[in-house]
Amino acid sequence: MLDTSEAIHPDAKGQQEAKSGLTLGRITRVEVQGEALILWGERFNLAVKAINEQVMQWKVFYGNKPDWRTSAAMINRQEDGTLAAKPLKHSVTETTVLVTYGELTMNIDRQNGTFDVMQNGRKLFAMRSLLRHAEHQGDFTAQLTMESEDRLYGLGEKTGFLDKRGERYTMWNTDVYAPHVPEMEELYQSIPMMAVLRQGQAYGVFLDNPGRTVFDMRVHEDAFMIQTRTGDMDMYVYAGPDLKEVIRQYTDMTGRMPLPPKWSLGYHQSRYSYMNREEVMNLARSFREKQIPCDVIHLDIHYMTGYRVFTFDEERYPDPAGMMAELKEMGFHIVPIVDPGVKRDAKYPAYMEGIDNNYFCKYAEGQLYIGKVWPEESAFPDFTEERVRDWWGEKQSFYTDLGIEGIWNDMNEPAVFNETKTMDTEVIHGNDGNRKTHGEIHNLYGMNMSQATYDGLKKELDGKRPFVLTRAGYSGIQRYAAVWTGDNRSFWEHMSMAMPMVLNLGMSGVPFSGPDIGGFAHHTSGELLTRWTQMGVFFPFARNHSAIDMVRQEPWSFGDKYENIQREYISLRYRWMPYLYHWFHEASQTGLPIMRPLVLEYPNDPETFNLCDQFLVGDSVLVAPIYRPSTEWRSVYLPEGEWYDEWTRERLEGGRHIHAHAPIEKMPLYVRAGSVRMEEPLRQFADEAIEDTSVTACVYLKGEASSFNLNWYEDDGLTYKYEEGAYNIVSTEVEQGADSVRILMNYKHQGYDAKRSHMNVRVIGLAEAPAQVQGAGEQLSEEALNQTTKGWFWNEESKELVVKCQDSASLLDAVIVLK
Repeated sequence: MLDTSEAIHPDAKGQQEAKSGLTLGRITRVEVQGEALILWGERFNLAVKAINEQVMQWKVFYGNKPDWRTSAAMINRQEDGTLAAKPLKHSVTETTVLVTYGELTMNIDRQNGTFDVMQNGRKLFAMRSLLRHAEHQGDFTAQLTMESEDRLYGLGEKTGFLDKRGERYTMWNTDVYAPHVPEMEELYQSIPMMAVLRQGQAYGVFLDNPGRTVFDMRVHEDAFMIQTRTGDMDMYVYAGPDLKEVIRQYTDMTGRMPLPPKWSLGYHQSRYSYMNREEVMNLARSFREKQIPCDVIHLDIHYMTGYRVFTFDEERYPDPAGMMAELKEMGFHIVPIVDPGVKRDAKYPAYMEGIDNNYFCKYAEGQLYIGKVWPEESAFPDFTEERVRDWWGEKQSFYTDLGIEGIWNDMNEPAVFNETKTMDTEVIHGNDGNRKTHGEIHNLYGMNMSQATYDGLKKELDGKRPFVLTRAGYSGIQRYAAVWTGDNRSFWEHMSMAMPMVLNLGMSGVPFSGPDIGGFAHHTSGELLTRWTQMGVFFPFARNHSAIDMVRQEPWSFGDKYENIQREYISLRYRWMPYLYHWFHEASQTGLPIMRPLVLEYPNDPETFNLCDQFLVGDSVLVAPIYRPSTEWRSVYLPEGEWYDEWTRERLEGGRHIHAHAPIEKMPLYVRAGSVRMEEPLRQFADEAIEDTSVTACVYLKGEASSFNLNWYEDDGLTYKYEEGAYNIVSTEVEQGADSVRILMNYKHQGYDAKRSHMNVRVIGLAEAPAQVQGAGEQLSEEALNQTTKGWFWNEESKELVVKCQDSASLLDAVIVLK
């Protein structure tokens, strides 16, 4: 519903001036409690802990004792729900309290409780003021200083540009069907972590409070405000000292994405809804007949009987197990939607199980909370309780018994069809013994549901990796689910907006995410769908999804011209799957994003600070989408170094803008010189058995002498056997001199049988045919090389050298002798 002018009435909510508050006052006493330092103030209190040499925790609390129990965002919690800490050093004078551990120092003013934080003499920020607002216990505001050159990133899934300076965001998971516009302060995900970049160095702050909180970078030019509305202000400072280290330090504590099944990296097709079995089977056959790769078909709410979860409509979907088996033979996975609302129906087993076992959310007085969603009146499981999560996890067997290995969790903010759009904030959650109101932990609901779903699937799948997709989440959601950005629209502006949203999700520890390709609501066009597909296949999560009563937007919906272009780009994603999967593994190990803003790799380049209409995949591939209609040209910024136009192979100097020509069939795409990119022959789905199982290392030479390498990762893409050593790391080292190029390829670790006869190397950037290629066998024609497992071929037309080597422990040691 759109606002009218009444929304800006002078007395309207939100139009009043910011509330004043009470300061902490003078610190009257300093006390050591275990590993913590407690500073007792006149009006409220401050407590400090050192988690490690780069991370410090400080807590503003009201009462007699700080509650150090963390939210479910944190991993490695002790039995009492707290994090292990290190013994602090501190000194006290009449005017200051000095706290140190490792690289970090806090200098606290005893007069008012304000402080500054330093890392090895580098000032991160000063706490300008700490306020408590007397109306509500737990209503705190912290004001942190901000330098003029500071750039702000993260905060999860938010609208607007990459740099969040000058914005204000509320952390309150909300079902927002429309409108998704830059001024929307709250969406489906709440990740209260922000990274601050200053002159190439960075620090991060994380507020672990899953109730309603606010990050306000708008009111003051020289400070940002962090506000809580309930609970204590539980803050963490990550010292960096660079952006990548901030993300690593944050994900050390909130966890990292487990390796997903490789099929989930493929192309997904969805619609609200594919109404029956015949429609799904026709869809699957069309993908295979048209040779458009696809791994996943999603089923929206109409597959269920009256929108009851854990059911299949017998008329629409008779014999679902048979359908799954037939689709599996074709290489498809089905991912059905599962919402948290359980229909209030005494004849519905899931509902009665919840009633009999006290699994559903209730008020303090004991009455059941009932909210209206798709099945009408519904109860909601209390996912904060382990026993409820276990029950929900066991219910996943309904799907796994049918052959399903992935689940799509929607409406889990939780969304309720009422004025507040969610559950009553006075509902009580058991929270495994640490009872809380819904208002205190609202933002955890979706993550707890995803945890229950993921853990349940994992137990049921007999060693296979599950896939979970979620709309709602909180810090730590990356441990359980991929994220899509909700109900966007088929607008060019929404295509553009998807880039900074997903980039900031990645900077917030959530690497597996993406928007609905083509837009969910409104009506797409052939041009918009094609341009969005070109962009979308380079996002970590690639799904086309559209709403009921909107025009169809399967890749063939707008005729051969657009279908052919979309086929080419979806196929490109599959050919580049080894490169993409490698960076998924990197994300699982380091927490770093797969899809990266340029500022992450080039933090000293001012041109990258708010650059969000182009992005990197890994550290080597630069994607510059066309996101405006009837547009064939765009400016592309190439950062320092050299870059290859992937389509023409022209090598371009970086550190400048170029004017790129991009007719409808072409999206500007560049690869960094001095990099190695892996690819493989085209498959129609990730696990398709094909005759040529080789993998090619594409080597992009620089224009000068240099050395570079890639330690490429692979495993079976399906199971957890990699945890027992069943994986390979293939090292490709390049030593580029003035007169020769040496390429050394071997296995650094070989624990997985890839069942291939040979590997390939494609060398890009040679001006002419080499004089000889030592150690690579004979020079052959292209046709002859295709018939053997060793040799080399020079392609005069593309100016590329192709070297083939047998798949053995020592793959290749070749020297390309230049003329």
